[in-house]
Amino acid sequence: MDPYQIIFHPYVTEKTMNFMEKNNAIEFVVKRNANKSQIKKAIEDMFEVKVKDINTRITKNGKHAIVTFTPDFKAEDIGMRIGIF
Repeated sequence: MDPYQIIFHPYVTEKTMNFMEKNNAIEFVVKRNANKSQIKKAIEDMFEVKVKDINTRITKNGKHAIVTFTPDFKAEDIGMRIGIF
């Protein structure tokens, strides 16, 4: 499956920006029926990184995935590449 059909866009708020700095994680809005393994594979394919953990939650705005990266990769660097900053 195409990673761009699973991952829609990063979810950027003040809280998620602090989460990025403190926990090395970025929050994304994802396809509602995607599971954690599909999300992990899509993120690793899109950004060429290793994912440590994924937490998901469903809100009224869709499904959100908080993706924590391994210490080898910085969430700030990935955020710069995708235009969060």
